Amino acid sequence: MSTFIELVVNGVSAGSVYALIALGFVIIFRATEVVNFAHASLLLAGGYVTAVLHDDIGFLPALGAGVAAAAAAGALVELLVLRRARVEDRSVLAIVTIGVDIVLTTALTREIGTRVLSLGDPWGDRMVEVAGVGVAQTRIAAFATAAVLITAFLLAFRLTPWGVAMRAAAEDGETAALMGVRLGRVSLAAWAIAGALAAVAALFLTVFPTPGLDRATSFAAMKAFPAAILGGLDSTTGALVGGLAVGLTESLVTGYQGELAFLGRGIGDVAPFLVMLAVLLVRPAGLFGTRELSRV
Repeated sequence: MSTFIELVVNGVSAGSVYALIALGFVIIFRATEVVNFAHASLLLAGGYVTAVLHDDIGFLPALGAGVAAAAAAGALVELLVLRRARVEDRSVLAIVTIGVDIVLTTALTREIGTRVLSLGDPWGDRMVEVAGVGVAQTRIAAFATAAVLITAFLLAFRLTPWGVAMRAAAEDGETAALMGVRLGRVSLAAWAIAGALAAVAALFLTVFPTPGLDRATSFAAMKAFPAAILGGLDSTTGALVGGLAVGLTESLVTGYQGELAFLGRGIGDVAPFLVMLAVLLVRPAGLFGTRELSRV
């Protein structure tokens, strides 16, 4: 039972971080109807800036700089690449983001090289006891931070003029534009916010028990993609539920991998994608996604 509790706590913590990343996918999709495959590179950029600055300016200022850098990178991608791409097909724009991701990730991995970078977090490898089980402080900090940020976003999404504008743009962009909503600003803000959330997620993907930020961190970030698809790409609630589902699935399957040896080694890494496929076979739009209706 203690092993099960530990796996659940770790799964919820990891799932909350995946939910932050998945929320970035959802924000951009709702604002622009584009699937952003460059999200992992924004996360890597934010984490790298935090890692290289924390020794000189301290952890919190470095984290703020990393968040600002990732937000600026996201805004620049939207402003200089997607907005200038004279295509109407959203699938083409999604492919453009793949190219952006390859360019940014290649540049950053060259800078990182073979190093494993610390982000200078204040928790280190300290543990606390929860229900008789030792849990890393970084896990608790990840859950608390994600809960605060997701709650703040959902409140802003519901109550602020920007949130109203985004919901209007997602519902009917042409009508929203006629009513005075500036779609370009909504899109720019969405990319910036998604980048900022990704930089925060980068911190908790690379702290203890993970050794640190390396060139493979962007691959770990892509585990949040099944969370966004599973929950529904146009649902903020789906991002939260999908992130927790992926985190719990990965933690439990990895923890009980000995009993699941007949499924092969490394099943914990592919389990989230298997869950995503199983859900999509039943609900193609995801658990909370909007199903498209067609007249026949």
